[in-house]
Amino acid sequence: MFDRPEAWAWLERWLQDNWPGLYAGVLAVIIAALRVVYGGGSLRRVLIEAPLCGALALAASHGLSLIGVTSDTAPFFGGVIGLLGVEGIRAIFIKFFIQKKQLP
Repeated sequence: MFDRPEAWAWLERWLQDNWPGLYAGVLAVIIAALRVVYGGGSLRRVLIEAPLCGALALAASHGLSLIGVTSDTAPFFGGVIGLLGVEGIRAIFIKFFIQKKQLP
């Protein structure tokens, strides 16, 4: 497949189109792994937390256009997700939805 020039052109175009989302996911994985290691976490926690943060950042980066934010800001959101972690993001969303539920 990769012996043909058009395959390389296709791959280059795909990377250009999806770079912000991929960068956000990779950045979230790196920051989450470093955060867990810095906090004294185990290797098991690093292997679970980092990919979860990366997947969450990748999913969030593709939803930015739904709220009117450009995809160029995806790495910022990926970094924030990696810094807060899965539990931090979960706590924020639970708090947000509980407040929404209590409104009349």
